Amino acid sequence: MTTPPPHRPVPQPTQRVVVTSPRTRAPRARRPYSGTREINEQSELGAVYMRTLIRAQRRLGLSVCLVTTGVLALLPLLFSLEPALGRFRVFGLGLPWFLLCVATFPMLLLAGWFYVRQAERSEREFAELVERP
Repeated sequence: MTTPPPHRPVPQPTQRVVVTSPRTRAPRARRPYSGTREINEQSELGAVYMRTLIRAQRRLGLSVCLVTTGVLALLPLLFSLEPALGRFRVFGLGLPWFLLCVATFPMLLLAGWFYVRQAERSEREFAELVERP
């Protein structure tokens, strides 16, 4: 005589569990070298960073100088093409003298302010790029 097999309970469906690595929430590894370290150690990458900054600063300076010089150079050309403008008086001065002696300084101050503002913005962006992890 054979004995009947023991009664096994019907398995219940189990709830699924998401298994993740314990390192998924760990901070990501930083680059082995930051941009500032590359610059301080004068590596090739640091030299590229510095050349890029210097090139941007040079381009900005030249463009501000060219625009300012161009505007100042147009004044004598304007008065030679239209001599009637030279007869106007502003505050007792002839218009050419007024523009060259009085109006030039605010324009130079504005050009200087613009240059400093753009140069600082460029340096800020450079610093963010170099210090980025």
